[in-house]
Formats: sequence, structure tokens, C-alpha cells
Amino acid sequence: MRKLMMALVGATALVAASVTGALAEGKKAEVLHWWTSGGEAAAVKELAKAFNAAGGEWVDTAIAGSGSTARPIGINRIIGGNPPTAMQFNTGTQMNELAQQGLLRPLDDLAKEQDWKSVLTPSFYQAIQFQDHIYGAPINDHGQNWVFYSKAVFTKAGVTEEPKTWDEMFAALDKIKAAGLIPVAVGGQPWQLQSMFNAILLGEGGKDLYAKVWKDLDTDAVKSDKFKHVAEVFAKLRNYQDPGSPNRDWNVATGMLIDGKAGIQFMGDWAKGEFIHAGLVADKDFGCILGPGESNFMMGGDIFVFPVLKDKTATDAQTLLATVIMSKEGQLAFNSKKGSVPVRLDVDTSKLDACAQKGLNALKDPSRQILAPDVLTPQDIVQTEGDLIAQYWTTPSMTADQFATQFAQVIEQAK
Repeated sequence: MRKLMMALVGATALVAASVTGALAEGKKAEVLHWWTSGGEAAAVKELAKAFNAAGGEWVDTAIAGSGSTARPIGINRIIGGNPPTAMQFNTGTQMNELAQQGLLRPLDDLAKEQDWKSVLTPSFYQAIQFQDHIYGAPINDHGQNWVFYSKAVFTKAGVTEEPKTWDEMFAALDKIKAAGLIPVAVGGQPWQLQSMFNAILLGEGGKDLYAKVWKDLDTDAVKSDKFKHVAEVFAKLRNYQDPGSPNRDWNVATGMLIDGKAGIQFMGDWAKGEFIHAGLVADKDFGCILGPGESNFMMGGDIFVFPVLKDKTATDAQTLLATVIMSKEGQLAFNSKKGSVPVRLDVDTSKLDACAQKGLNALKDPSRQILAPDVLTPQDIVQTEGDLIAQYWTTPSMTADQFATQFAQVIEQAK
């Protein structure tokens, strides 16, 4: 841990040294994002520190809540002619409409100058583009299909092994319930429920079914018995939540594991940032599983987009910020706090935690690199299916057959 902290202390100086003085003079940047939890705020602080050390001036506009709250605010500002210097988006199709309208600055020249293509996976390099132009500067690779668990709760409940199958998972949840603890910390918001469903779809349904559903939009696959089985597994988890789950924020749910009140959380690795912020250590205080079932890595993440600005000083600030974001040192400092892994392939990640190493090991195998729905699928379909998944979760009378039928109808109506 001390070696990691020493590396992070040095990272800011290295970022500053990598940026030319001519680029760094008087560069103020208002950065709009939704990173407001403890772990997220710590990660943002590292990025702001690196930008300021490189000669910029970070002006923080943090909007509490998820991207579904912050994105419309930022988009309205861009459309209304009062854009921030930079704005957070999730990797994928969320930026496309703004890019299509000519409201985002293309980063082609900067990406070519800094050779982004050689340091990103082909799938991520493609995901920051729209109509063959680059519009996003990626900061991280978030694994979206993790299962985190409290080792203290597992010990108290007598769970001695990480569950590798769903039969083992439900057996562990039954033990936690019998011990008088909350088996699953659920945040009953549509995006969180969709994340949990997708993790089950990939792990239990398998990557082929997952691809047919989210990439191919294959309604026959959605109506298959295998998809309905996934829906039934998802629905069974209702029995292991607590009454306080509706509309609970994800970081509050993570806090239930940190406090030893709940056993398991299905969440992306941004949850790991909360464990780190609380001083907990991976593989000692908490564990992490890619699964149960097929052990793949569902790749998503965050990018920054840069609205078109007329002022040269402002555009220089954008260039400086994009440079810091894509620097090896900036990525290491940020992701060490955020819980994610650097999106650059050439960053020394040897000092990252045990869960990060599990994820990085999975990412070494291209066959285990699975893109998240936000990258694969039009946003209107992702959002509508998310609402349907939430409806299914909160409606025990809805059968898996009915859910599959409605899921397929959403796809058919969008085509």
C-alpha cells in the first residue's frame, strides 16, 4: 500500500512534466460530472490535481445523482449555448446525437498526434467515435458485472467458498438470510436493476445469448427458454432484498456491505472505490466475483466530451484536459481511487488491488472482453428495456414469459 501511495504522489508531477509549458498557460476548465460519492470524489480530486499541476485550473461542476440526472442538465446547457468546457458521458452511444448536430469538438488531430489507436483496445477506440471521427477522451474501463461480498458477513453466516454457480449463490444467500443479515444489498433504481439483470444474462445466459440480445437485437433469442431462465434467476433475487431497497442509491447499498449489514451487491467496479475510500482491502475485507457462471468482463466506462467553443484559451484548456485524461500517470492516479482500471493498455497496473488484477487477467483474453449495452445498443432501447426490467422486478405477478414478450416488443417497435 505504501508503494502504491508513493507512486500516486509522483503521478501528478509526471503528468505536469509531460505537458508543454506553451499549452498549459491560463487554462481554466469547467468540468461537469456526476461523481459525488466518497470514492468517486476522491478519484475526481486526483484528476483535478493532475490537471492543475499541468498548468490548468479545474472548475468543478458536480451534479449529485446518476448520469440520468446529470446528462440532461449538461445537454441542455450545450444546446442552450452555455456549455461547460468538458462533460462526462458513459462510453458508447450517449454522445452520438450531440456529435451528429455538430455540437462536440472532434479530437481526431489530438488522438493522431498522441497515437490513441495504439494504446486502446480496438473496441474502445471504436466506441469513442461517431461517423469515423473521435469525440471522446476515455478515462477508464469499468467492469459492470461484478459481484462484491463482505467477508465478515460470509464468515458470520458460515459461507466458506465463493459461489461459482447460481445454485451455490442461492445456497450462500439462504445462509446469510438465516443468520439474520440482509443477503443482497439492492438499489431499486432502474439503471441498477438493469445492471444486475445484465450481469446475470452474461454469466448465466452466456456471452452468445448476451450478444444476440444486446448486439444483434434478436427477438427469437429474447423469446428463448434460456432468456426466460435468466429472467427467473433475476426474479428469484427479489426474495433476498430488504424493505428499504426501493430507490436506494448504489453507494448506500455498498455501504451496507462496508458496515457488515448485507452480504452481496451486484454492481460495477465503481463500488470498489467506496470500499477503498472506507479503508477496506480487496481479498481481505471484501471479495469480488466475475460471475457466477461464465467469467467474462463486461466493458464500459467513462469518457469526456468537449463542446464546440469559440474562445482559443478555452479550446486550449480542452486540449490540455484531454491530454491529462489520456496520460498514463493521470489514468493510474484516477483509477486507483475509482475502482476501475486504466483504459490505456500501456499503464503499469502491477500495484493495483487484487480485484483489479482479476479484471485485468480477464481482459488479457479477447474472448472475455464483452461490451456493455451502452456501447452496443441505441440509447432509446437501453433506457426502455431498463424501465421494463425495473417493472418486472417490482411486479411479482409478471411471469418470465410475459417479461420476455414485452422485452421483444420493445426491440420490434424500435426497428
